[in-house]
Amino acid sequence: MGKVFFGQIIHSKSLDNLELITDGFVAVRDGKIVAIGTRLEFEAVPEKETYEKISLSESQFLLPGFIDCHIHAPQVPNIGLGLDKDLLGWLSAYTFPLEAQYKDVEFAEQVYRTVVRDTLASGTTCACYFATIYNGSNKVLTEEIIRQGQRAFVGKVSSNRCCPDFYVECGTDDSVKDNIDFIEYVLSKNIDRVRPIITPRFAISCDMKLMQKLAELAERYKLNIQSHVSENLGELDAVREFFPKNKHYCDVYDEAKLLTSRCVMAHGVHLEDDELRVLASRGTSVAHCPTSNTSLGSGMCDVKRLLAARVTVGLGTDVSGGNRIAMNDVIRATLDVSHHLNMMKKQNVQGTGSVAPTEDNAKYVPLNYKQAIYLATLGGAEALAIADKVGNFLPGKDFDALLIDTSVYPINRYQLPPALTEKKSAEEKLLELLQKFVYVGDDRNITSVFVAGQKVK
Repeated sequence: MGKVFFGQIIHSKSLDNLELITDGFVAVRDGKIVAIGTRLEFEAVPEKETYEKISLSESQFLLPGFIDCHIHAPQVPNIGLGLDKDLLGWLSAYTFPLEAQYKDVEFAEQVYRTVVRDTLASGTTCACYFATIYNGSNKVLTEEIIRQGQRAFVGKVSSNRCCPDFYVECGTDDSVKDNIDFIEYVLSKNIDRVRPIITPRFAISCDMKLMQKLAELAERYKLNIQSHVSENLGELDAVREFFPKNKHYCDVYDEAKLLTSRCVMAHGVHLEDDELRVLASRGTSVAHCPTSNTSLGSGMCDVKRLLAARVTVGLGTDVSGGNRIAMNDVIRATLDVSHHLNMMKKQNVQGTGSVAPTEDNAKYVPLNYKQAIYLATLGGAEALAIADKVGNFLPGKDFDALLIDTSVYPINRYQLPPALTEKKSAEEKLLELLQKFVYVGDDRNITSVFVAGQKVK
């Protein structure tokens, strides 16, 4: 038997097209969306009498599941630590020592059980995980994702240089062998929603030979790729030192053949114009991680600039550089950073900033909350090359969804009196519920989470 949800529905069709259905339905069978439309249109759905009917209240609406395009699963115990340091100092003092502990499979089991549970509870129906160099614990993460029902990419980290002796791979051949072992382990599970992903940590910690071998594996197994690019100014200096013959950071990855239409690069804070052209031409996307970029003082990524250059952008928590595991917080931080950039540009136009005023600065418009929802849902799906499967409620896609209830604390503490809302249209009221969730809500307002039609919260 299928299920049909009646009530208010919100989903993105593009960056600037947020569809609101104030009295609608979504019909789901075998985990896939069969039809969507107004309540009256449900009458035309074949075998409509066979669906279990679920009615939402006036304070509830359906939203596509959040997609976290960049999260380090083993770093979760470090949330909130080391954020007084820059990226490279933070890696040395906190990140490498913690990730080295994942030789201990029992430790990994405890952490990963919590990671998957908490991301799902926060509405992350799909996560793109960095794991560690250790396949024993990487397999534990995979099993936990499968058990709890999340959609995910899981990456065995590859890193054969510039890491401490206690946390570095022995060499290129061993890294390739371990990658093949993990790839074939995940693929043997034959679960479409959980896939391996090729994961060079970043160019500093991988020599060119290893990166080229990883690109070959991605092509052989038809896999996605993830890494980091242009996060921090100190990182850029190190890349120039290690790869003096390359034009820029993206050129290093391009030479290795890692930049593909199935590749997502985290951060992209300091990308040059030529790098944006390279990413756009390769179809490579960027995972914007505003909480991390702020916490580690890396800089402010201008998402509007990336989008204007035709680079696809999704959002990432980047735990534990990012200090929040919930995508709600990343959405708010995305809007904060965009508004901060806008204020800086406008100050420059007025002559009160430190940069010469330009016509482009005067015309700049920051991201709005509707666009931020796109980035957290359909934008993330496009960034991970799975928009044919998830990201919105178009028929044929898997039903990855959140049931949002704005009558639940904390939003219900701040409701408007009826006299201020009764004359508004149904669409205006629904947009106000969405705004409340975006700016005030948290995991308590996410009362149900569905992945491929299965209720996982």
